[in-house]
Amino acid sequence: MTTHTPWTTESLFEALKHIKLGGTTCLYTREKCEAMAPKINQINTLKAEKNAIILAHSYVSPEIIHTLADFSGDSYELSKKAKATNADTIIFCAVKFMAETAKLLNPSKKVVIPSELNGCSLADSITKEQVNQLRKTYPKATFVCYINTTAAVKAACDVCVTSSNVYDIIEHIPNDEIYFLPDKLMGMNVINELKRRGSKKNIRIWDGTCYVHEEYDPDLVNYIRSQHPGVSVVSHPECHESIISLSDFVGSTSQMLEHVRNTKAPSYFMLTECGLTSRLQLEDPKKAFVGSCTLCKYMKANNLDDILTALQEPRPESIIEIDPRVAKEALDSITAMFDYHKKSQSKKSQL
Repeated sequence: MTTHTPWTTESLFEALKHIKLGGTTCLYTREKCEAMAPKINQINTLKAEKNAIILAHSYVSPEIIHTLADFSGDSYELSKKAKATNADTIIFCAVKFMAETAKLLNPSKKVVIPSELNGCSLADSITKEQVNQLRKTYPKATFVCYINTTAAVKAACDVCVTSSNVYDIIEHIPNDEIYFLPDKLMGMNVINELKRRGSKKNIRIWDGTCYVHEEYDPDLVNYIRSQHPGVSVVSHPECHESIISLSDFVGSTSQMLEHVRNTKAPSYFMLTECGLTSRLQLEDPKKAFVGSCTLCKYMKANNLDDILTALQEPRPESIIEIDPRVAKEALDSITAMFDYHKKSQSKKSQL
């Protein structure tokens, strides 16, 4: 766990004042920092006393990432950190399906999701009952689920994938009949990429979307380019295929972070939830970012008060519990992801 020096109003303001995107949600005045500092210090003290760690997705509010989180990243990164921890309690600042994945990998740990508004438009777009019905309709298909799904949906599928390994895993599945769910936009990008690779997979897709990523349109990208010569357009594969075709770089949340860290451009236009931009602004205030902020109401629902409650006396509904049978089957889906990923990387190294 990370040891934190107590925050003062001034040190907090100096740390967060560089954030320019995010509207009033991510606008930090001295008055706002004065109100937050004592609560942040209380949480950090209590976290140490309880042998707890705080994991924060890159989309949650900057004060959580910068002052409280022991680890921050995307859902896959954080689940791996959860698996390696010696902490007794994991406070997962994100959305519920991510906390479920951490619980699957840490069945003996207490995993708590602090926010009451912890859904996800993408994960909530499909249920295990719908997957089971689809399996009856397409009995020969291998069912591939994006990690942005509930534990119950993972349990009903054959293999789980992330935005960073989806192309390689589906390409190397020894079955040409694939059903990918729940993200139709990512599904279209998978179809296009595998066609480019010469794969003959027959891929059917579900009709779910992330409401944040589906908002972007080509006219917006073209306008930003016209106003900011040399801008680097960086997008997430949950965006529409028309956005992908206009982007300079496409990748998972972690890959987007690394791309910006390791490149030099006059400015960057990040086509994902703007918490990622806020995080990059914190890490390197000299980098220039353009465009407006697109907020995820579920991620931004994580707040200091709920984190404090989760450490002091969590609400029963905030403690992640998964039926043992569902947990086993969901973990099988995740294990299959690791196996396919290893095989795909092995084949790549032989080329």
